[in-house]
Amino acid sequence: MTLTLLLLLVFFTNCKDELSTENPPAPPVGTTPIPASEQRNGDPDSGYDYLVYGDYVGNGIPIGAFNLAGQGSDENLLGRTGDNENIPHDFTAVDAPNGVRVVAANCLQCHAQKLNGELVVGLGSTLYDFTNDQSAIVPLVDGVLGLLYGNDSPEWEAYEPFRRAVLALGPQLMTEVVGVNPADKLAVVLAAHRNQDDLSWNDDPSLDIPSEVVITDVPAWWLLKKKNAMFYNGFGRGDFARIMMASSLLTLQDSTVAREVDGHFADVLAFINTIEAPEFPGNLDVDKVTQGKAIFTENCASCHGTYGENESYPNLLVNLDLVGTDPILAQSNFEYVAYVDWYNESWFAQPPFAARLEPQNGYVAPPLDGVWATAPYLHNGSVPDLTTLLNSSERPTYWRRTIDDSDYNLDRVGWNYTTETSKIDNQTYDVTQFSYGNGGHTFGDLLSDEERDVLIEYLKSL
Repeated sequence: MTLTLLLLLVFFTNCKDELSTENPPAPPVGTTPIPASEQRNGDPDSGYDYLVYGDYVGNGIPIGAFNLAGQGSDENLLGRTGDNENIPHDFTAVDAPNGVRVVAANCLQCHAQKLNGELVVGLGSTLYDFTNDQSAIVPLVDGVLGLLYGNDSPEWEAYEPFRRAVLALGPQLMTEVVGVNPADKLAVVLAAHRNQDDLSWNDDPSLDIPSEVVITDVPAWWLLKKKNAMFYNGFGRGDFARIMMASSLLTLQDSTVAREVDGHFADVLAFINTIEAPEFPGNLDVDKVTQGKAIFTENCASCHGTYGENESYPNLLVNLDLVGTDPILAQSNFEYVAYVDWYNESWFAQPPFAARLEPQNGYVAPPLDGVWATAPYLHNGSVPDLTTLLNSSERPTYWRRTIDDSDYNLDRVGWNYTTETSKIDNQTYDVTQFSYGNGGHTFGDLLSDEERDVLIEYLKSL
C-alpha cells in the first residue's frame, strides 16, 4: 500500500505539472504589458439613457433658436422621444441649470458615425470637420439670441458657458483635413481654462497652450472592454469613467456638477462595454478566412491577440522604435508636462475613483474586433484601407476621399480614394504635415501578395 500511495503521489504530482497552466509567453521584444486598473460597475440601460438624453454638457443654444435656424432632423436615428425626437443624434435637448431648454453637443459627435447609411454607435467619427474655426459662428449666434431674447435674458445666461468655451476652443482646434480629431489639444485647452481643484472656469488660461494641433483617429468604443489603458498611446490610466466624463468640462459650472456627472459615467461605461463590433456586411471566402487565420496567428496575434471561442488580448504597448509610426502623438504627451501635472494633481485624480495620465513612448497594439469598419488606419488615420496598411509601398502621400458614408470599399477594406500629387482641399490627406505621417507598421511588407489577400479576408471576419 505504501508503494501504491507513493506511485500515486508521483503520478499526480507529474500530472499536476503536465496539466498546470503554462507560464504565459514573454511579450515580444520592444513591447511592454499594460497592467489592468479596477473599474466601477454600472447599469448599461441607465448608461445608454444618460448618453443620449443626459445633461453632462448642460449649456448650449436655446432650443427655440436652434429649431428656428433649421438645425433639427427628422431622421431620429436613436429613436428618441420628446424634444429629442427631432434633434440630430449628436446633439441633445436638455435643461440648463437655470431651467432654460437648450440643445447641447453630446458624446456621439465623435463616437458615432453613419457607415453605408446605418448609424453605428461607438464607431469613431471620421467624417467630422474640424478644419474651420468653429468660433467664427459666435457673432452670428450672439446677434440672433440678442434679437430673440436680449443679452440679459435667461436664454442668454443658458447660452453663455457654451459661448465662452467655443470662443476659447475654436481657434485652437483646426485640423488640416476632415475626419481627424484634435482631442488631445481640446483637453489641454479646457484644462488651461479650469481651476485645478474645483474645475471652475478661468477666462485667462493657467497653462501655456501649444500652438500645434496634434491629431488622432477616434478608437471604436467596442474595443474598450478589452483594454487596460485608454487612448492609442495608453495615456489614460485608472478609472475609465472618470476619464470619459471630462467631456463635461465644456460647460459645467464646477466640481459640484462634476460629481453629479461622474456618478452617471460608471453606467455609461457599462453601456459601452455592451457594444459589439458590427459584422462584416459582405460575403466571406471561408477557405481564405481559414488560411488568413493561420497567417494572423503566426505574424500578428502576439501583439493584437486571438479571436474566436478562446479569445485573448495581451494589452501591449509597442515601443516607437519597433512600430515606427508617426511619433508626434506619443512624444507630445511628454512635452506637455504642465498639462500632465495639472491633471494628475486635479479633481480628476482624487480618490475613490482616481484617474491619471501616464505618458508612454509608444502606441498600444489595439484589439481588432470590427477592424473592417474602422478605416482609415493607424493612430492618426493616415492610411485609407487595409490593403495599403499591409503593404507600405502602396501608401499614398496625398490621398483624397469624399465625405460620403457609403463611399466604402469592402474589397480593399477602407475608404475609396484618389491619389493626388498635392493637397488640393480639406478632404485631401497630406502625410508630409506635422503629426500626419503614414510611416511604420511595416510588418505586412514581409508577406506575399497571396498571404496579404487571405489575411485581409480573415480580418474582415473579426
